[in-house]
Amino acid sequence: MNNREFGSKGEDIACEYLIKNGYKILERNKHFSKYCEIDIIAQFKNKTIFIEVKTRKNNNFGTPFEAITRTKYNNIKTGVLSYLQENKIREYQIDAIGITLEPELEIKHLKNISL
Repeated sequence: MNNREFGSKGEDIACEYLIKNGYKILERNKHFSKYCEIDIIAQFKNKTIFIEVKTRKNNNFGTPFEAITRTKYNNIKTGVLSYLQENKIREYQIDAIGITLEPELEIKHLKNISL
């Protein structure tokens, strides 16, 4: 399995988790530039949620959340601001979902993140 397939598998798991928890998936892999892609855009109640998904096989080389650097966050934020302006959205937040596959599946959801 290559990195793209691995990441896609993590996003599939995240979408299942979100749907089970009352979210509606609006878009996946929304590109804004070569530096900015939002993994999942979802709706929860009256709020648009922009979600970064990080997947790791295990935590031997760090947790999924450690892969979200300040630069990565700022690129996401740039894309979010563009999307908000295009779609005239006022209520939003940025979340992160970390998925670790081994030794057993673990999903962590951080809501309303900022760096």
